[in-house]
Amino acid sequence: MQMNCILNLSKQNGLIVLLLALLSCGKSENSPMALTPTPIPTPAAGTTFTNPLLSSGADPWVYQQGNTYYYLNTTYTNLRIWKTNKMSDLGTVSSVLAWAPPATGPASGNLWAPELYRFDNKWYLYYSAGPAGTDLGQQRTWVLENTAADPTTGTWTDKGRIFCASADFWAIDGTVLEQNGQRYFIWSGHNGIDGVQRLYISLMSNPWALTGPRMELSHPEYSWETVGPPYVNEGPEILQHGGKTFLVYSASFCGTDYYSLGMLTADATADPMLSASWTKSTKPVFSQNPLNRAYATGHNGFFKSKDGTQDWLIYHANSSAGQGCYDTRNPRMQSFTWNPDGTPNFGTPVAINTAITKPSGE
Repeated sequence: MQMNCILNLSKQNGLIVLLLALLSCGKSENSPMALTPTPIPTPAAGTTFTNPLLSSGADPWVYQQGNTYYYLNTTYTNLRIWKTNKMSDLGTVSSVLAWAPPATGPASGNLWAPELYRFDNKWYLYYSAGPAGTDLGQQRTWVLENTAADPTTGTWTDKGRIFCASADFWAIDGTVLEQNGQRYFIWSGHNGIDGVQRLYISLMSNPWALTGPRMELSHPEYSWETVGPPYVNEGPEILQHGGKTFLVYSASFCGTDYYSLGMLTADATADPMLSASWTKSTKPVFSQNPLNRAYATGHNGFFKSKDGTQDWLIYHANSSAGQGCYDTRNPRMQSFTWNPDGTPNFGTPVAINTAITKPSGE
């Protein structure tokens, strides 16, 4: 049943509202300015590439359609798409403007963490945004629709905010899980009481609307999740393999060097709305490596090599300690393998400026 309760924000305690604004983690609370990453060219010929892929680019995301890769990252003031046939050549590709927000309004600034999907022969672009300015307490998640065959062409239509009306609180980093013939929306948000970022899930009635209640999947509880404040679980991303569904997320405050990846695991046929369906890792599955100049490793995505034989992780990191949630965060990628128990083995961050063999098929 569609839930249409309207949240009466006036009932919230004023102190709580203030705390939400102050403690909101966000993708770059220190970086509201427009940003166009500077390309870092990779060799035109050869079999290797080096990280970082771009000089700047937090919250990297890749959607793969056949032999084409569509890449996005946070730019803060608009939404841009990079299109390439070779992920190792990303640094040589120019981006296309997909969406520029209105000058004012509830989604006019602080555009974070875009994710692109193709559902029902249409493209959908999910992103987080709020009013322009430095007050991040009104961040919510929004969705755009495009009927063109290529998302770098056509017209994007604003489908509005995607949210659970019975619990309409601060919400960012939306992603989509498809399981058991259903679609589910997963995001990072607040509970309306404190500034802790938790992971929530809700059933989708269509690509731009949720139906029914939200359910909490995870909250910061281990020491590696509670470096802050604020205390954070965010950036949920889905990886499915061998009859399992893995929800890989980012933990601890992005302003620290200890931002890292945690993981929830469920059977691919389980009901994802049941907390009992998920098992949480007690240790991070990917974290900083100072020797390799990888700090605050997080907010990742996944894709396959061009020939489909390899699995690749894309994520952002800082190249030096203490750089926080600034524009210094840069996108990197590396292949990963699978453990005997069927779980992913992401290894350790590869050192920057080190030759890495290109994805198979490139």
